[in-house]
Order: sequence, then C-alpha cells, then structure tokens
Amino acid sequence: MIIGQKLRSLREEKGLLLRQVAAELEVDTAYISKMERGEKNIKREYILKLASIYDYPEDDLATLWLADKVYDLIKEEKNAISALKIAEQTINKQKQN
Repeated sequence: MIIGQKLRSLREEKGLLLRQVAAELEVDTAYISKMERGEKNIKREYILKLASIYDYPEDDLATLWLADKVYDLIKEEKNAISALKIAEQTINKQKQN
C-alpha cells in the first residue's frame, strides 16, 4: 500500500515503463504492476534493487516496506496503536543495552 504508491511515483519520475523495471528485477510486468497497486507482497531483496534502479535511499525505501508489513499485520487489531507504542519502547530499550 504505502510502498506501492511510492514505487509507482518513483518509476514515473524516472520515466521508466513497467516492463523496464520488470526486466531489471527479472520478473514479469504483472508482478511490478501488482506491487505498485499493493496486491502483491514485495520481497526484501527487491527493495534493495529498486532503490538502486530509482536512485532512492535504500533505508527510506526499506522503512516504507517494513511499515507496510507492520500495517498489514496489525490493521484489524483494536489495540494496534498501544501495541506499536510498546514495541517501540522495547526496541529503544534493546538499543540502549
């Protein structure tokens, strides 16, 4: 969802066709189209390649990818925000150690 919109935007900014990106990733055009529409999960390895293709910061693209994964996991949970806050606190504590 989030990452798909960004990928489409980056592709269009670069003036690339779906088939050109598909060729770089060695996948079919339909897969790229579905990634951009949020209908297909994106492999982590593709994020690194796409960042290179689009000349976009790898960390920024990976962050959007991860945000999408987290969103998909918790979007239906009524305590999603509370759970995210606890997870954030836990991550911060682990970084301090």
